[in-house]
Amino acid sequence: MRNGKSFWGCDINPIATLIAHVKTRRYDDRGLERKLGAIAKHFRVGDTPSTEDRLGIPDRLYYWFDDDTIDDLLRLRQAIYVSAPPKSRYRKFFLCAFSNILKPTSRWLTKSIKPQIDPDKSPREVMEAFTDQVDLMRKANRVRGSGSTCATPTPTGPSSNATARIRTRNFLASRLPTCQPDLIVTSPPYVTSYNYADIHQLSALWLGYASDYRDLRHNMLGNEYQVERLRRPAIERLGSLALDTYDTLADRDERKARSVARYFFDMNRVVKKCSKMLNENGMAVFVIGNTMYQGITIDNRQHVTLCMASAGFQRIETVSRKVSWKIMTPYRDARGRFTRDSTKRKVYAEEFVVIGRRR
Repeated sequence: MRNGKSFWGCDINPIATLIAHVKTRRYDDRGLERKLGAIAKHFRVGDTPSTEDRLGIPDRLYYWFDDDTIDDLLRLRQAIYVSAPPKSRYRKFFLCAFSNILKPTSRWLTKSIKPQIDPDKSPREVMEAFTDQVDLMRKANRVRGSGSTCATPTPTGPSSNATARIRTRNFLASRLPTCQPDLIVTSPPYVTSYNYADIHQLSALWLGYASDYRDLRHNMLGNEYQVERLRRPAIERLGSLALDTYDTLADRDERKARSVARYFFDMNRVVKKCSKMLNENGMAVFVIGNTMYQGITIDNRQHVTLCMASAGFQRIETVSRKVSWKIMTPYRDARGRFTRDSTKRKVYAEEFVVIGRRR
């Protein structure tokens, strides 16, 4: 959008689309400051949550938060709802900030991508964490330029009517968008690696996207629901790579083998649908990583490459890049946390960028 390019995107995860909605809008900084002041005031003078308020909290959240923190989060969420009503252009901004403080204010093990308690953690104070997060987001907003809430380029960028259309939907189950893109960039889930429903369960429950976070697992790529319907002849049609992977995994865990096979099916459908979306000579870019389950390597990169060739892509290239930034360091300790300690188990040291053009 900064370069005048319009955008269409979808994700089945409502947390992902909430973040994308906020990042593709610009906000008047003075308006954000006023709303933050109103939220802080309402938080201070708001009533203590009642027993009825607490009854609406899913039991799962009491596993992650102590009672006082839950009360503070209830008051803060209510303060956002009152200060930024449903039609307010600012509501998603502050709900996004609220979502981002849930792990720091909980007992969730810091920097862990798996749901686990840290018995030694001292959770952050709710309003302090929220104010710091809003300040961080306001700084990012100011870098883009303030003064407008429209999805337009920055004042220093080209003049255009670039727009962003973001949808919360299952890509495979939805109709093709009316737009025909010149470029598709996507990073699909890595099978057996991250379970996004589990990772984002705090936000999903607090923001009301699900009453049971496990419901979000349905329809995600490679999910384990109804995999018993898969039959070997269908897996054989995916090719020797998929079949060999399935057979090797089935010796260890039949259900996991079927889940991986389903992921291969889903990715094949994704690639074909992307091909239909693209303009002639349009480019698709898939960021994908290989994974491992019980010592068995799952070659997601090679499977995507084969799918692209089958779907008619040409000039397919693969570029490897190291995963060494932020918390995504290539080692993981016994508690599942990423670490720079080279004596620990090495995981996901690299990922691949697979590129192809539609004929």
